[in-house]
Amino acid sequence: MKNCLRVLRAERRWSQADLGERVGVSRQAINAVETGKHFPSLPLAFKLAEAFDLRIDDVFDPHDDQEKLDPRSPAL
Repeated sequence: MKNCLRVLRAERRWSQADLGERVGVSRQAINAVETGKHFPSLPLAFKLAEAFDLRIDDVFDPHDDQEKLDPRSPAL
């Protein structure tokens, strides 16, 4: 899932550590979400959006999955 965390952080001149402190996670967790290596939990996604005073869908694009699910897989 694509996101614009890096751009939003840069606009505010926040480091990954700064954002992590604001939402209660590590710098490494922010990096993993930014790079698409980890999908945030719903509560974390809300916290991230709130940190930028935005809606979740302004920060994350759920329609642009980096990994496409196998349509034969059972629904989660």
